[in-house]
Amino acid sequence: MASSAWAEQNDSIKRLTKPQSTIQFGAGYLSDDNARFGQFNGLRNEGLYGIFNVDILKRNDDTGTWFKLQGRNLGLKNRDIRLEHSKQGDWGYFFEFSQTPRFEPFTANTAVEGIGSSNLSVPTTPTAGDPVQLKTERESFAFGLNKFLPANFELQFHFKNEEKDGARIFGRGNRLGPPGPTATGGYEFIPEPINFSTKIFGATLNYSGKDLQLSAGYYGTLFENKNKALNIAGGSSIGGIYAPSLFSPIALAPDNQSHQGFLSGGYSFNPYTRGTFKAAYTAASQTDSFFSTQLTAPGIGSNLHGKVNTTLVQAALTSRPLSKLTLLANFRYEDRDDKTPVFLYNPNAFNIDLNGNRWSGFNTPRSFTTFTNKLEANYALPMNLRLIGGVDYEHWERTGAPQTTGHRNNTNELSGRVELRRTMAETLTGTVSYIHSERFGSNFLTNVTATGQPFFNLIAPINLADRNRDKVRLLLNWEPIEPLSVQVAVDESWDNYGDRNNSGFGVRSGNARNYSLDAAYTFSEFWQANAWFSRNETQIDQASRTPAPRELWSSKLENISTAFGVGVNGKPHEKLEIGTNFTYSDITDKFKQSITEVACCPGNTPVPNISFQQGRWNLFARYALKKNVGLRLDYILDYFKTNEWTWKGWTYTDGTRLSQDQNQWVNFLGLSAYLSWQ
Repeated sequence: MASSAWAEQNDSIKRLTKPQSTIQFGAGYLSDDNARFGQFNGLRNEGLYGIFNVDILKRNDDTGTWFKLQGRNLGLKNRDIRLEHSKQGDWGYFFEFSQTPRFEPFTANTAVEGIGSSNLSVPTTPTAGDPVQLKTERESFAFGLNKFLPANFELQFHFKNEEKDGARIFGRGNRLGPPGPTATGGYEFIPEPINFSTKIFGATLNYSGKDLQLSAGYYGTLFENKNKALNIAGGSSIGGIYAPSLFSPIALAPDNQSHQGFLSGGYSFNPYTRGTFKAAYTAASQTDSFFSTQLTAPGIGSNLHGKVNTTLVQAALTSRPLSKLTLLANFRYEDRDDKTPVFLYNPNAFNIDLNGNRWSGFNTPRSFTTFTNKLEANYALPMNLRLIGGVDYEHWERTGAPQTTGHRNNTNELSGRVELRRTMAETLTGTVSYIHSERFGSNFLTNVTATGQPFFNLIAPINLADRNRDKVRLLLNWEPIEPLSVQVAVDESWDNYGDRNNSGFGVRSGNARNYSLDAAYTFSEFWQANAWFSRNETQIDQASRTPAPRELWSSKLENISTAFGVGVNGKPHEKLEIGTNFTYSDITDKFKQSITEVACCPGNTPVPNISFQQGRWNLFARYALKKNVGLRLDYILDYFKTNEWTWKGWTYTDGTRLSQDQNQWVNFLGLSAYLSWQ
C-alpha cells in the first residue's frame, strides 16, 4: 500500500512539472434540423458530425522553449487551430486559423435568382419560390511575433486577414401613401452578396521599468468589398419614379482604411500614487471609386473623399495620501472630426413623395467631441464601514442639422454617487449605493417641413432628451460556512424625461429592476455544485400621434427577462468524472399600446407581445480506461420557442416569404476517445 501511495504521489508531481498533451477524436449525431442551435457552430442539419480536438504542449528543458498546438472543434465548421513557439523572456511567434459560420435563422421561400452574386433577377409579378438558406462564413488567418530587446524593451508584430463570404437579408423599394389599396410601390427581396476582405496589422514597442511602463505603436486596417454594386434585373414597375425596378444598381459597402498611432503607459510616483495615460490619433478614409453608372453631379468627383480624424487622450491617477483614504481621478477626451466634403448627390431628392417627405440630397458628415471626467474618494470609517463617493461628468458635442428629427448640438450628464460598505460579520459583507444623474443640453434645432418651412418636431430622441435618473443598489456577499458562498445583487432605477415644449410627446418616463443570485457549494474534494438566478424588468413610457386628424397614441414598452441555471460536477470513482448543467431563459417584449382608431388607419390594433424561451441541458461523462486513455460521452438537449411575428404573414412584392420554425427541439449525442501523454 505504501508503494502504491508513493507511486500516485509521483504521478501527481509529474503532472505538475511536465506538460501534458491530449488528442480527442470521435463522432456525434444531431437529431433534427434547426436554425438556432447550429446558427454559429455549423450543427444545422440532422446527421453525423466529427469530433476532433488536439492540445499538444512540449517543453525543451535544455533550451527552455515551449511548443503549443491547440485545435478546437476541428471536425465542425466553427473550428480554430493555433500553433505557438516561444522561449520565455526571449522570443516567440504564433500562427492561427479559424472559421466561423453564421446561418440565417429565417428560411427564405423565394423565386429571386442569382443569390450570392452581385447580379440578381427579381420576378416582375408575385411568384412563389423554393426554400433558400442564407448564410455567411468567416475565415481568418493570423500570425504574430515578439522579441525581447536589451534595456527592458520588447518588440511585437501582428497581422490578421479575414475573408467573409455568403449572402444576407437585404431589400429595396418604397411604399408610398398610407397602408391600404391606394398605396403604391412595394418592397422586394434582394439578398446582399457578401465578399469582404479585412486586414488588421500593427507593431508595438514596449518598455517595462521599475516605475515607468510605456507602449508605443501602430494599428492599421484595410477593408475591401469585392462587390461594388448590386445589379437587379426585373422587379415591380408600379410607383412611378419610386418603383422598385428603378432602384438598380445599388451601391454596396465601399472599401475603406484606417491608420492609428498610439502611446500609452503608466508611472508609479511613489508606493501610494500611480498614473496612467493613453494618447492616439486615427485617420480613417473612404476613397473607393463610384461605380460607372452611379448618379453624380458636377464637381463631386469620382469618390466620396471621406475622411474622419479621431484624437483620443485619456489619463488616470490613483493615490492613497492617508492610510484610510484612496483617491481616483479619470479624464477622457475624444474628438471625431468628420472632414468629408458636402455635395449634392441626388438632385431628384427635392421632390416630395406621397407621404409628404422630403430629403435634401446632400450627404451629412457628423463630427463628435466627448469629454468624460470621474472623481472618486474611498474612506475607511470606524465599525468596519467604508464610505465611497464620486462625481461623474460627461459632455457631448455634435454637428449636423437633420431635416425631420429632433437634434441638439450638445448634451451634458452630471452624476453623483455615494456608497457605503460594511463587513457586518466574518461571513457577511454588504454594500448600499445611491446614484443620481441629470442630463441636459442646448436648445433643440429647428426642423424643416416638406416645403422647406421651419417647424418644431416635438419628439425628443431618447438619447438626447433631458433626463433625471435615480438608482439604488444593494450587494451582499455571504459565506455562512466554508464550502458555501452566496452573492445577492438588487438594483432599481427611475427615469424622468423632460417634456419638450410641454407637448406631452416623446419619451416620458422609465424604470428598470435587476435581481440576481449566485451560489456555489463544495460538498467534498470530488463534488461541487452551483446555481444562479437573474431577472430584469425594463419599462419606458412614450407618446406620439398619428397623421391627420392627429390622434394621440402611447405605448408603455416593457422587456422582462428571467433566467436561471444549475450545475453539478463530481468524481464518484477514481476513473469516472461526470457533470451536468441546465440553463433556461424567458424573454418577453410587451408594447402596451393605446391607439385610437382614426380615418387614416382603420383597423389599427395594439401590437402583440413577442416572447422567446430557450433551455439547454448539458451532460458529460469521462471514463479512464487507463491512466492516459479514456472515453468521453456528451449529451445536449436544446429547446427554443418563440411567437415572434415580425415576418409571419408578410410577403414581399415579388412573392418572397420569410419563415422560421417557432418550436425547435434538438438532441446531440457525442462519443469520443482521448489519448494523453507527457
